[in-house]
Amino acid sequence: MPLFDHLGITVEDLTRSSAQFDPVMRALGCTRQDAEQSVSWYKGEEELILFPAREVGTGPHRTGRVGWQHLAFAVDSRDEVDRLHAIAVGAGWTTVREPKLYPRFNDRYYASFMEDENGIRLEFMCNSPQQSVDKR
Repeated sequence: MPLFDHLGITVEDLTRSSAQFDPVMRALGCTRQDAEQSVSWYKGEEELILFPAREVGTGPHRTGRVGWQHLAFAVDSRDEVDRLHAIAVGAGWTTVREPKLYPRFNDRYYASFMEDENGIRLEFMCNSPQQSVDKR
């Protein structure tokens, strides 16, 4: 059974947000499905859904306020973190933190943090096993 079934995110402009999310989600191996008032990406049984805001002009979300913090995608290598970071930048995401090691978590934690125009923050991270620290 998957860890979660679906995650819904409300965005200001569904068309613009879909254009930003789509390259990233496809690069993560997800399949896109459009509906009348939403856009979804599936990987296995898990689904990420974008919905248009019911109250236009209420964004953007501010990280650190009650609610959403960020969604982290675990990947297999530092190179994959770098690749996804570049794809996100190319799709219009803003870099919050460039790909780098985060020794405050542990000496193997490599990640980048991105944010879209809605204040939605994603993390791409690799937390390699101890024995493969030197491998890219």
